[in-house]
Amino acid sequence: MSSSDIVEQLSKHRTLGSASRTELEWLAAHGSLRHLSAGETLVAYEKPVEDLYVVLSGRMTILRGTGPQKQWEWREGDVTGVLPYSRVSASPGDVIADEPTDLFVMPGGHLPALMRECDDLTVILVHTMLDRTRGFKAADLLDEKLRSLGRLSAGLAHELNNPASAIERSASLLGRLLGDSERATRALGDAHLTDTQIAALDEVRQSCVSTRQRGVLSPLAQSQREESIAAWLEKNGLDQAIADALAETAVTLEALDRLASAVRSPALNDAVRWVAATCSARNLASEIQEAASRISRLVTSIKGFTHMDQATVPEPVDVEKGIDDTVTMLRSKARHKSASITVDVEPDLPRARGFAGELNQIWLNLIDNALDAIEDSGHVDVRATHERQLVVVRVIDNGRGIPDHIRNRLFEPFATSKPIGQGTGMGLEIAWRLVRHNDGDIRVVESGPGRTEFRVEVPAVVTEGGAAS
Repeated sequence: MSSSDIVEQLSKHRTLGSASRTELEWLAAHGSLRHLSAGETLVAYEKPVEDLYVVLSGRMTILRGTGPQKQWEWREGDVTGVLPYSRVSASPGDVIADEPTDLFVMPGGHLPALMRECDDLTVILVHTMLDRTRGFKAADLLDEKLRSLGRLSAGLAHELNNPASAIERSASLLGRLLGDSERATRALGDAHLTDTQIAALDEVRQSCVSTRQRGVLSPLAQSQREESIAAWLEKNGLDQAIADALAETAVTLEALDRLASAVRSPALNDAVRWVAATCSARNLASEIQEAASRISRLVTSIKGFTHMDQATVPEPVDVEKGIDDTVTMLRSKARHKSASITVDVEPDLPRARGFAGELNQIWLNLIDNALDAIEDSGHVDVRATHERQLVVVRVIDNGRGIPDHIRNRLFEPFATSKPIGQGTGMGLEIAWRLVRHNDGDIRVVESGPGRTEFRVEVPAVVTEGGAAS
């Protein structure tokens, strides 16, 4: 293909076609055509990006990460590769032709001359570079949010499973206990108990309500309690089959003795059955209520974390609530590592001025990274204070520390100290970007084996008198 044919194609190019013909002729004279077959790699992951590529036809995709995942694509009319003022030096992924693709390729070494000789092309390529930067940043942020959503979904599913299973189990037992209570009630009605006997029966029932068993007994302690209650039932000539049910309640042997002195057999057997069923049913109802409350608190936390009503302009943000919601979301991960997380928030901490959803994303990335850095049974400490007109949040862990070769470029894209396949290197870069968007600052105060501290500063809400509030 002749130089004039290349110029003709460039003049019809969606991005470059508006440049003067003189400049297109200059470009055509300093490059060449290249054809890619479907599936052919233009630039491999982390290989140098040295040339400017003008897509004349076809389509290319950049793939990166595990999977791999599609990050960006270029079609006919697009320009990529080395652009004016771009800091791209290595490809962040594999650039592969999805279909037969024709390119015009200009070696990057001609770029300084292009910027001197071709004003129109320089302006067009600078705008293209800015659009590409914005696009990649938006894609990176979306990817990080999706990864965060995946982690949170797994943690939330685990957290919800426990109370949901408790509700299902308790509701199933409750139906059987209510049946036992109804049968015992009818039997007691036929026994025509006196007012004194009813009062004694009600006293035992009330003792179950007022002295509800706290915590969980060890298997040995529970077995000993069942044996002592079974022995009491045997001594009083009663049905020992209800020993297990009575042992699950908070009723004491002293309370049963008082009941036995007021109610004689055979009504005593029905009375004890009624106490076992009624007290157990109340305990199960309380457990169902606690489990349902736990689910409600989890839903409230996830709503607070995602901040569904996020504003489009900075507004006062409750940092303490955001940190608490974030820790709730990461609780299952901490439990999985037998790790502890403490939160220490200064009393009357002023609100921060920013975007609540973005601040929560920052806390998530930092605390999640800290959990990754510590060994099993490690510890993460989150502290929030205010200094001058700033809200300061510190995330401290007792993990292995940050390697020296990573520390100086910790907030750069793809910088990670995690093993291959376990980290993308985008979490801290996105946290840095979000901190800047909220007019704040983030840095590593110190890092070494046993202690790493990240410090985030964001503006506090300032009253008319100049004080943080």
